[in-house]
Amino acid sequence: MNRHPGMGRHPRPTGRRRAGRRTVALLAALVLAGCGLVSGSAMTDAVLPGPKAGYTGRPLTGAHLTVTSKEFTEQIVLGQMMGIVFQAAGALVIDKTSIQGSIGAREAVRSGTADAAYEYTGTGWITYLGHTKPIVDPKAQWKAVRDEDRKNGIVWLPASTLNNTYALALNTANYKKLGVRNLSDVAALSHKNPAAVTMCVENEFATRNDGLPGMARAYGMNVPSANIRKMTGGVVYTETAKGTCALGEVFTTDGRIKAMHLHVLADDKHFFPNYNVAPEINAKALKKYPAMAKVLAPVTKALNNTVAQELNRKVDVDGEDPHEVAKEWLLREGFIKEG
Repeated sequence: MNRHPGMGRHPRPTGRRRAGRRTVALLAALVLAGCGLVSGSAMTDAVLPGPKAGYTGRPLTGAHLTVTSKEFTEQIVLGQMMGIVFQAAGALVIDKTSIQGSIGAREAVRSGTADAAYEYTGTGWITYLGHTKPIVDPKAQWKAVRDEDRKNGIVWLPASTLNNTYALALNTANYKKLGVRNLSDVAALSHKNPAAVTMCVENEFATRNDGLPGMARAYGMNVPSANIRKMTGGVVYTETAKGTCALGEVFTTDGRIKAMHLHVLADDKHFFPNYNVAPEINAKALKKYPAMAKVLAPVTKALNNTVAQELNRKVDVDGEDPHEVAKEWLLREGFIKEG
């Protein structure tokens, strides 16, 4: 699925507000029934383990594995990566990526309709496990999700440093003019010169407790409602780049940050949750094919925000195919080679 600048909202882990487990289960069943998971196509890449694969031979020979993902760019690229490295290790892989919303992809892995996906620790902790307060330390957040999710038949393999969370950014002119480097600086400026703090944000961010209202409370920001402009995600980036608003709501792995020369401000009080990406594996599948963990480990370790921004940009800005973007990166990094 190709996306282009200004069209639709940017990739985001969805559904971070608390939902009752009964409601989540019901929605999962409904979404799974209607999301097309009964079908899927076999991946047909002629690939072998590369010099940096981290294993020898083809340890997944004979395995039949299904990979899934949510429907946004970053997730599709990650799902393609997972499928390609499983192929390199010898597996026959069915591609059921691009499922609408978090719940459908999650239920696919939990139920065994799919075997694996890349998921976000914050989504696991808040959306699936029903917690309302995030854990500040990324590793502790991952461990808490891993430990609690075992009862659901899901194994979380070690997480990457890729953290797709909210942030505020500004263009170079405003970065120099306003002199703000973190959100505490924005709070101070909002009291000293309220007129200078104008924001472009998505409608959802403007109302979420883990968005603008919560951020304003946590940092003591004084942002008059007249200073807040609500718009779709793609427009936020273009308007922030033009300087229509001094500050814009962005996502830390968005490829448009670098493409549009935006400067991301530090969340110095760690208000926004950690959304580190990690492999989420069906426990029965992992027990049957334990080599999945070894195959994924070096790939996950190599993922970070810089990598994600580059790959997301190739799809969202340059219009490249997510599968080819994933494959080219795996080849370049030495995790696979042409077979």
